[in-house]
Amino acid sequence: MSTTKKSTEQVPFLERPIVRTILPIAGFVIICVLFAILTDGRLFQPKNISLLLSQSYMLLISSIGVFMVMTMGGLDFSQGSMLGVASIVVCYLSHYNMVLAALGGVVTGGLIGLINGYFNVKRKITSFIVTICTMYLFRGVCAYATTNSPVYAVSDISKYNTLPFMLTFTVIIFVVAYLVFTYTGLGSRLKAIGAGETAARFAGIRVETTKILVFVAAGCITGLAAFVNAIKVGSVTSTAGNQLETQIMIALVLGGMPVNGGAKVRFYNIILGVMTYKVLSSGLVMLMMPTQLQQLILGIIFLIEVAIFSDRKTGMIVK
Repeated sequence: MSTTKKSTEQVPFLERPIVRTILPIAGFVIICVLFAILTDGRLFQPKNISLLLSQSYMLLISSIGVFMVMTMGGLDFSQGSMLGVASIVVCYLSHYNMVLAALGGVVTGGLIGLINGYFNVKRKITSFIVTICTMYLFRGVCAYATTNSPVYAVSDISKYNTLPFMLTFTVIIFVVAYLVFTYTGLGSRLKAIGAGETAARFAGIRVETTKILVFVAAGCITGLAAFVNAIKVGSVTSTAGNQLETQIMIALVLGGMPVNGGAKVRFYNIILGVMTYKVLSSGLVMLMMPTQLQQLILGIIFLIEVAIFSDRKTGMIVK
C-alpha cells in the first residue's frame, strides 16, 4: 500500500490520468458558463445554438482525419487546402449528380492524402514538412481554379442545408469512425505507432502501410467535409478552407488531445474539443472583440493547452 502511495505521489499532478480526463471537460463547462454570463444567455438561445451547430459540422468531420494522423504522432497542415480543392470538385460534379459529387470529393481528398503519405513514409520527410508543402501547393491550385470567378455548385444544393440532413450526415460519419477506431484494432495500432514506431514494428504492426492508409483515410474524410462545405456555402473561392488546419489543431488540443499522440489519445477529444472551440470563438465574436484580440486569446489558450497535454516523457518529435 505504501509502495502504491509512493508511486502515485511521484506522478506529477497534471500527468495523472484522472486529471487529464477532467481538465478538458472542466474547461468546456467553465467556458460555457463564462460566456453564458458575459452574453446574458444570448449565446445559448435556440437560434444561436442552431447557428453554432451549423458552423461545426465541417470542422467536426475534418477533425476526425487529423485526429487519426495525430494519434500516430504526425501532423497534417494541408487540410484547409485539401478541403478547398475537394470543394471545387464537389461543386463541379454537383451539376451532374450529388452522389457523384460526394464521391468526387472523397477521391480528391484521398489522392492528396496519398501524396502526403508517400512523401512522409517512402521519402522519409516528416509529416510537418510534407503537409506544409502540400498546403501551399494545393492552395495555389485552388487559387488558380477560381481565378476568373468562384466555382458554383448546382443552384438547388442549398436544399440539403437543413438540420436533419447535416446532423444525420455528421453523426453517421462519427459513428462509423468511432466503431472503426475502437473495435477494429486500428486505434490500438495508431496509439502504438504514436508511442514508438520501433516497438510497434516488433509488435507485428505494419507501420509504413498503416501510416499511408491513415493519410489516405484522413484525406477521404476531408473530402466528406468538403461535401458539407459545398452544401453550406454553395460556391468555392480561393479562400475556401483558409486556416482550417489551425482551427482543427486548436480544437483537438482544447479537447485534451496530446500533440504527440500515443496511448493517452481518446476519441471524445474530437467532439469535446470542437465544441469548446466553437463556443469560445462564437462567444468572442458575440462580445464584439476585435479579430486581433480574438487571435491573441486563442493563441494564449492554445499554448497553455499544449504545455499541459504534451507527453514530455516520450521526448518525441513529430514523425
